[in-house]
Amino acid sequence: MDAINIDKLTKYYGDLLAVDHISFEVRQGEFFGLLGPNGAGKTTTIRMLTGLLKPTSGTAHIMGIDVVKNPVDVKRQIGVISETANPYLEMSVWDNLMFAGSIHGMPKGRREEQAENLLKLLGIYERRDEKVENFSKGLRKRVTIAIALVHDPPLLFLDEPSAGLDVQSARMIREFLRKLNERGTTIFLTTHYIEEADVLCDRVGIIESGKLVALDSPENLKAANKQAKIVEVSFGSYMRKIEDELAQLPAVDMTKKRGDKIQLYTSDPSQIVQELSKFAEEKNLKIVSINTLTPTLEDAFVELTGFSSLDMERMEQIGRLKKWR
Repeated sequence: MDAINIDKLTKYYGDLLAVDHISFEVRQGEFFGLLGPNGAGKTTTIRMLTGLLKPTSGTAHIMGIDVVKNPVDVKRQIGVISETANPYLEMSVWDNLMFAGSIHGMPKGRREEQAENLLKLLGIYERRDEKVENFSKGLRKRVTIAIALVHDPPLLFLDEPSAGLDVQSARMIREFLRKLNERGTTIFLTTHYIEEADVLCDRVGIIESGKLVALDSPENLKAANKQAKIVEVSFGSYMRKIEDELAQLPAVDMTKKRGDKIQLYTSDPSQIVQELSKFAEEKNLKIVSINTLTPTLEDAFVELTGFSSLDMERMEQIGRLKKWR
């Protein structure tokens, strides 16, 4: 039995088709990612799968349970962490978890045992008696994760879990999720951080304008990418607008600057190497390193959707601003 099974799931908002007859499954124990730009249908899909939104048509089953027919039974099987989910700030960390456990009908002893284990894993057990209002955004996110997991659900939904967090908090949460998945919890993640999906997910679905345009492992998506290969080069000294000059080389299709390195997209890496050697000699530059790279998951994503991770981040920020207006 799959953890999630979706068949022709569809959602209209009036005349707007937000999710367009998508079908896929998520296996038990899998770490699955759903990628897409803002407005592509990611959050609408999660809201339908978690019983917060009724589909226009199609079916969705969670652990074999029909989401529309038995939403209460589904909620017992899942934990949900959304960008807008927050603990009760005026309550202590411990009281938040005790309250959440009581809602799920957990006996007091089991609630306390589960809460202690989770807070220790998340590194905040020593602060369990503090009010959440005194916590940073990163620590509040850890509390939110503990609340979602206190009833020990086999399936966890995460909608943009690391959005707006500092690097240290985001890294800690990723490590926790990885360990949680290794212990058998199925995880369904939506994110606009493509690198996050690349390092965490067993498989990735890419959604654009409500349609599922790709579904495979990150490595298979990279391998299927028909975009040009990449040669990355760095020089011993800086030359102003060097990437513009490199873009003029015959075998170069496109250039991207990455720190002190320049990536050259080409269909003929061997030809690029020869051209780079000649270019360096003419400009009196020393080549410090030169490597041929395979396409990234972001390259595959851009080819399928036309959006880069920077485009996605900007769109997510615009979406958040609109919510506050």
